[in-house]
Amino acid sequence: MPSEMEIPDEVEQDLQERGGIGELLKKIRDEKIEEQSQIYKALSNKLRLKILTLLDEQELCVCLLKEMLEIKDSKLSYHLSVLKDEGLIEGEREANFVIYRIKEKGKKYAP
Repeated sequence: MPSEMEIPDEVEQDLQERGGIGELLKKIRDEKIEEQSQIYKALSNKLRLKILTLLDEQELCVCLLKEMLEIKDSKLSYHLSVLKDEGLIEGEREANFVIYRIKEKGKKYAP
């Protein structure tokens, strides 16, 4: 730590007890931060949060999601894809329908 930097004694003492700046910096795990960043990007859209909220209540087919959210197929498809790519939801084809459900990972982030 540079000697010209002045920090509160309590903070400096706690930092030293934990092994110093080097040990503290080891707590930053870039892979985990990147994963969280991608999830937060997926959740930064109101429409995707609405989808997650609905799927947290029950499984729904694309046709119902489209009607409930009043959006076009292409827009819905894009947003479902973003949520699916982050592992928050999953879809399963049943006859002529695709049924979407929230995954455990998604339940952690549902509003």
